[in-house]
Amino acid sequence: MSEENLEEVVGQLLVEQELTLGVAESCTGGLIAHRLTNVPGSSNYLLGGIVAYSYDVKERVLEVHHDTLYEHGAVSRETALEMARGARRLLSSDVALAVTGIAGPGGGTAEKPVGLVYIALAARDFERCERHLWSGDRLQNKQRSSQAALEMLREYLEGRAR
Repeated sequence: MSEENLEEVVGQLLVEQELTLGVAESCTGGLIAHRLTNVPGSSNYLLGGIVAYSYDVKERVLEVHHDTLYEHGAVSRETALEMARGARRLLSSDVALAVTGIAGPGGGTAEKPVGLVYIALAARDFERCERHLWSGDRLQNKQRSSQAALEMLREYLEGRAR
């Protein structure tokens, strides 16, 4: 699906299902919220977003557990899920997306290379987290992460509609 359509498709699905959305972004730096707000009428379903770049903000604002961050790291399945849950709780949204990763060009390790990203979705009755390993530059990794997050949301909403 083209990148331009995806924001409109998820927006229409959210409207049809009368659901609200919140986002918590780390490595994408607000790109998901930016893309969603490019759609006229997005204020009907997008409640808000948090760019939580530091450990401190992940802990204090999104209520990611201190132990989670220090045992698994900011770039982990566990942190992504806690970020999504925290955004959903904080924003009182029906659904929340969260993204955390290493956009590059630095910051990678042998265990967690540049391009490693975790994307999570949390809803009242459903949770999912995906691991991705992108091979692009910083901007490409951010774009691919935002695209994968919106695709995850679309799949979830299409599954609910069945």
